[in-house]
Amino acid sequence: MRKQQTVGFVGAGNMAGAMIRGLVKSGVPGSRVLSFDVDRNKLQTLQKAYRIRAAKSNGELFRSCDVAVLAVKPQVMEPVLREIGPLAKKSPLVLSIAAGIPISLIAGYLGPDARIVRAMPNTPALIGKGVSGFYAGPKVRPAEKALAREILSALGPALEFANESLLDAVTGLSGSGPAYVYLVIEALADGGVKMGLTREAALTLAARTVAGAAAMVLETGEHPAKLKDMVTSPGGTTIAGLAVLERARVRSALIEAVEKATLRAQELGKPRG
Repeated sequence: MRKQQTVGFVGAGNMAGAMIRGLVKSGVPGSRVLSFDVDRNKLQTLQKAYRIRAAKSNGELFRSCDVAVLAVKPQVMEPVLREIGPLAKKSPLVLSIAAGIPISLIAGYLGPDARIVRAMPNTPALIGKGVSGFYAGPKVRPAEKALAREILSALGPALEFANESLLDAVTGLSGSGPAYVYLVIEALADGGVKMGLTREAALTLAARTVAGAAAMVLETGEHPAKLKDMVTSPGGTTIAGLAVLERARVRSALIEAVEKATLRAQELGKPRG
């Protein structure tokens, strides 16, 4: 980011806080970050923690920043857009992280020339371990796309997609995915408790196993199936456990979970009238 550029956050919730924390940690002064939220307590918390500036309204924020991050829930996006729409002639670069909200809906309020990047980060961003997918709209300049990527990279790796519709699949996989993994960790830990482990030991073993397995995929570059086979000895304990998971259709259930979450993201993007 250039020294004079400012980033404004419409919303002061968890994801906005994670992005602000990442930006400040990367060296962006809090004085170049501003936010507005109807929940004054959330806003004051971020203000105290990172010495950012608090805007008095979304309109003031929109007029005062070079990049406006729309960090609000999909259900309240349209009221926010109605508020800032009249200011569209002086529109900053817009970075939306609202699940399921297409660029066309935002452009309907801000105008056809609005420069909009749509992104989907996930909650591990709260500890700097997230991953984001993003799509840059047709009006976004190369330097602006690079700036959006830089902001998202404060949360973790940012993957660009050439087709906006794939952002709904990103939502279904990595956006909702942490919840699927938490369920798996909880179930593994419950299995350990059932077999006599303490709750603390079981949870640590389960979480560390998932984290280690994920690191193996990323660091070795090997296909998960090959890594699975490395653990699976003929007639051993692992194949006995895997057979249970296959009979229970765990693989199919996870695939269907991603599909259903993707379809729900598509529903969220439909105009509410």
